[in-house]
Amino acid sequence: MSPLQLSLIGLGVFIMVAVAAYNTYITRSRSPRIAEKPTEPKLSLDPRLRAILKTETPPEPDEDGQELGDRWDLPSATLSVPNGPVESKGHLDPLIDVITPLNLDHPISGDFVLAALPPSRRVGTKPFAVEGRRQDQTVWEHIQLSQQYVQLQAGLQLANRTGPINDIEFSEYIVKTQAFADIISAQPDFPEMITEVARARELDQFASAHDAQLNFTIRADKAVWTVGYVQSHAAKMGFVPGSLPGKMVLQSTNGGVPILTLRFDSQAAMADDTEQASVHELRMELDVTHVASQLNAYDRMRNTAIDLAAAIDGILTDDSGARLTPEALNQIGQSVKRLYAELAARDFPAGSPLAKRLFS
Repeated sequence: MSPLQLSLIGLGVFIMVAVAAYNTYITRSRSPRIAEKPTEPKLSLDPRLRAILKTETPPEPDEDGQELGDRWDLPSATLSVPNGPVESKGHLDPLIDVITPLNLDHPISGDFVLAALPPSRRVGTKPFAVEGRRQDQTVWEHIQLSQQYVQLQAGLQLANRTGPINDIEFSEYIVKTQAFADIISAQPDFPEMITEVARARELDQFASAHDAQLNFTIRADKAVWTVGYVQSHAAKMGFVPGSLPGKMVLQSTNGGVPILTLRFDSQAAMADDTEQASVHELRMELDVTHVASQLNAYDRMRNTAIDLAAAIDGILTDDSGARLTPEALNQIGQSVKRLYAELAARDFPAGSPLAKRLFS
C-alpha cells in the first residue's frame, strides 16, 4: 500500500474510535442516575460466631407478612407500651370552637355518655366533640370509661382549611347536640347562631391570610434519576421513608410532626426494581403553620434543598419552573418570620395544637 492509503486507513480508524467514545459518553451522561451500592468489607468471623449467625431464627412476620424490623412507616412511639393509664385531656377552646354547656342534674358515668354519643363526630367538614369534667378535676377531658362527670360540654370547630361553618352547619350542630342531650337528660345552653357564624367567618379570614404551605421543586438538569438514587441521597440528608410510596419525611429531633416532606412519582416508587424506575423532579414541602418557629424549619428547608439539588445535579425552582435565586430565598425567609410573629400575636403560634387544628 502507498503511504496515502495507509494514512487514510489510520484516519478512518481514528474517526470510528472517536465516534464510539462520544456515543458512549452521551449515553452514560443521559442515562438515569442510580445509587451506588456500598461495598462491605469481608471480615474473618470466628467459627463459633459463624455458627450462631447460621442458626439464628429470623423474627416472625406480622399479619401483613412484614417483619417488625422492616416496618419503617411506624413511629417508634407506637412500639412502646405505656407503664400506666394515660389521661387524655380535652382540646375544646373558645378561640376556635363553638362551646355549648350541657347542664346536668346529677353526676353521670362516662360509660353512659359514650354509649349516647352520635355515631358521627363531624358536622359537615368540622369536628364535633363532647368533653367532661370530673368532681375532683379542674380541667376538661375526653370522655373516659369508668369515670363520673359532673359537667359536660359539646363543641364544634368554627373553621378549618375547608372554610368557616355556615347557618346550615350550625343548625345541624344544634340538632345533633340536642338529640344527644335528650338521651342523657341534659339541658344545652346554645350560643347565638349569628354571633358564632360571624366569629367563624372572621377566623376563616385570618386563617386564609396566614396559611403558608411552601413548596420547592428540584428538577433534573442533564439526566433523570432512578428511585434508588433519590432515596440514597435523601437518606444522607436525614430523610426516612414515609407512610406512602413516593414520600419521605425529615423528622425533628424530638419526633412529632415531620419538619419537611419530600415527594416524587408514587408509581415509580412502587416499581419492582427501583433501580430501573426513573423520576425527573422532586417536591419538597413545608407546612409552616404546623412546625414551631424554634425549629427553624425554613432555614432547614432552604439548606437541605440546595444541598440535595447540588448532590443529584438538579435545579431548584418554584412551582412555575422559575429558578430560585439566593435573593428570592431570603425574601421568602423574611415572610416566614413575619408570619410566625403574626400567628403568635393572635394566640395561634405555629406548631401549637390550636394552629394544627385551625390549619387542618
